[in-house]
Amino acid sequence: MSRTSFPEGFLWGAATSAQQVEGGRRAGGRGDSIWDRFAAVPGAIADGSSPDIACDHYHRWREDIGLMRWLGLGAYRFSIAWPRILPEGRGAVNRAGLDFYDALVDGLLEAGIRPFPTLYHWDLPQALQDRGGWGNRDTVDAFVDYTVAVTRRLGDRIRHWVTHNEPWCAATLGHEEGHHAPGHRDPAEALRVAHHLLLSHGRAVAAIRREVPAAEVGIVLIHCPAHPASDREADREAARWFDGFFNRWYLDPVFRGAYPADAVADRVARGHLPGPDLPFVQDGDLAAISGRLDFLGLNYYSRVIMRAGPDDRPVAVPPGPPEALTAMGWESYPRGLEESLVRVHREYGPRVIYITENGAAYDDVADAEGCITDARRVAYVREHLLAARRAMALGVPLAGYFVWSLLDNFEWGYGYGKRFGLFTVDPGSRQRGPKASAHWYRDVATANAVADDTDPISQGDTRASDP
Repeated sequence: MSRTSFPEGFLWGAATSAQQVEGGRRAGGRGDSIWDRFAAVPGAIADGSSPDIACDHYHRWREDIGLMRWLGLGAYRFSIAWPRILPEGRGAVNRAGLDFYDALVDGLLEAGIRPFPTLYHWDLPQALQDRGGWGNRDTVDAFVDYTVAVTRRLGDRIRHWVTHNEPWCAATLGHEEGHHAPGHRDPAEALRVAHHLLLSHGRAVAAIRREVPAAEVGIVLIHCPAHPASDREADREAARWFDGFFNRWYLDPVFRGAYPADAVADRVARGHLPGPDLPFVQDGDLAAISGRLDFLGLNYYSRVIMRAGPDDRPVAVPPGPPEALTAMGWESYPRGLEESLVRVHREYGPRVIYITENGAAYDDVADAEGCITDARRVAYVREHLLAARRAMALGVPLAGYFVWSLLDNFEWGYGYGKRFGLFTVDPGSRQRGPKASAHWYRDVATANAVADDTDPISQGDTRASDP
């Protein structure tokens, strides 16, 4: 069997987020987040569920570290719940909340697993939302205060810090399209929110460097290549439009200190901005946003194909064929990961890149022996890893890969119906069970290599030596 090897020291990890796995909504003095409030709105969550218990990682974190150790992971990317640290968003620090993460970090280090925390993965304290949330510039200062509280307690043991996860989702899905918390549908507010998220990133980077001088700091952005449906100029224009508001609206300020002029013009044309002078940008903001970064986290799941509609407004072409889609309805398109990595490397030049999320949801079921042979997930991850290795051969400074996700979890507005995990989680007992993909990924991490064969389950014994 031939294998594609990765460089020595390449970091193999898995990722989760606090709101999706922790549960413990009322435990240890935690306050409510915007997702706790949003999930209580009838119809907001597809299956009517809530994240109150989720995977109960809050109580079962030791068990979960055991799973990571069995997988042979070198790192665990998790998020810290702001409402657990500052239940009111600002003010008195909740010592019990910091104690939880203190113990988690020590447990990871004892297991030889590098903690890779994200400070914000969409769970804004509801108390801050009641005062305007990310639409209120004061929330930027609150985020910096929260960052200082966390890094002062944990910074002596953690080297890598992520400020934000996918600000596009928080801004657009939460404030323009209403699919995510807090459920707003206001394009002008979404643009203001996006800027405040980026500004809080820049200011938090400076705060982390003050508190932890040896820290390596980055941000996680999602990237989605936009391909035109044809060579027609109108379709190419539709792809440019999508790329501007989805990718470049975040990459350009972080790496170039400016919003993309064409995307600003698009927003003006749609009436989302009064003019090219962005009213929410103040002197010094863009310099703060574009401060030095040590790494970029890149999340990739799929591409989008764009065309011009009857009125020349951009529309996405429905993906297909059905057999190429994940349970999310997203196309499995590994070449898009290579394209994203190479483009970001050549156009923006981050010092180091990590793939901080990549994975697939599938509706796999257990066989008569209770095993989940999720061949499609294995094939998805394998082909994307091979695409990542090709990008590295082209000079991309890729240093690690975090599969999404360690556990089946609360998948935001979908509830528990979309399963990305290497491990199942029983909805009643919360007992974990490894899928075939867990065995396969364990072998990848151990070998630091991916098998090139055509059998998606041939690398590793999928029924033996469960954790």
